[in-house]
Amino acid sequence: MSDPDLSVVICVYTEDRWEDILAAVSSVRAQSYPALETLLVVDHNPALLERLTKEYKEAAQVRVLANAGPRGLSAGRNTGIAASYGEVIAFLDDDAVAERDWLRRFAEGYADPRVMAVGGRTMPIWASGRRPDWFPEEFDWVVGCTYRGLPAGRVRVRNVLGGNASFRRTAFDAAGGFATGIGRDGDKRPLGCEETELCIRLTRARPDAVLLIDDRAVIHHRVPEAREHFGYFRTRAYAEGLSKALVARSVGAGKGLESERRYTTRVLPAGVARGLRDALLARPGGAGRAGAIVAGVLTAAGGYVVGSVRARRGGATFAVAGIEGGPGDRSAPADGGVR
Repeated sequence: MSDPDLSVVICVYTEDRWEDILAAVSSVRAQSYPALETLLVVDHNPALLERLTKEYKEAAQVRVLANAGPRGLSAGRNTGIAASYGEVIAFLDDDAVAERDWLRRFAEGYADPRVMAVGGRTMPIWASGRRPDWFPEEFDWVVGCTYRGLPAGRVRVRNVLGGNASFRRTAFDAAGGFATGIGRDGDKRPLGCEETELCIRLTRARPDAVLLIDDRAVIHHRVPEAREHFGYFRTRAYAEGLSKALVARSVGAGKGLESERRYTTRVLPAGVARGLRDALLARPGGAGRAGAIVAGVLTAAGGYVVGSVRARRGGATFAVAGIEGGPGDRSAPADGGVR
């Protein structure tokens, strides 16, 4: 099977991350497996759209475009998918940088025609320079990173994690795009899980589909100082519970909470035990980590209960968008994707 062309979509929304955006694009342009194109999708921010258009007007393989849907990450990703030319579409967070072989590892995964998605490993870059002593690795998903408990190597998974992921274009033909109303779409609350819902919907539409995580496909994700505090930890855990309730409503609690059951019954108790052991050995942060795990579980569970009640009452809605139009079914132009 020939090596696939990969488009990279980076969704951006604020000028406060200007330097991070430039670094993200630079890391894509430095890949050992060159991207066909990089698409910067700007989320309803005209000033940022204009500034980025000027910044990359001479860059043949970088395109800047406006989010064509409602405000939010899901609609931005759908805009990028529709506008892209690649056989595979990869997604990179706007505050992350990819290691040089990131796209190469993704491409290798698609040698098997059954593979519909490949994700990677996301490592935190703490603003303070080091992990807070109390912050458990089991909860690194709170800051958008790979967490303790995920299997190592290249392994089959239920879902990939959205900030470091790729999908075949045909996956969106089968399942539609990212759902709006589940993830971050203008709400100040740090919601998530849109990629989880998409992956479950994909494997229902294509029961033969294989989804992988390859932990050699590495990106490094910035964690701002504000997210190193327990207040954000608690807020994000609660928002995850709200989001999981919507996922369960969409795909059923069986699939929607399949991985979470193992996580809460095996991974987290082991984390609490490690934290208590470290506390007994007078190691820094042991009791804090054990307490944070318990608090995170209880807070996420509370969010799930509230989200479930809202969903039943019709107070929370989401929509699955089809990917329509765009150049995906046409040949890429010779200049690398720019017309």
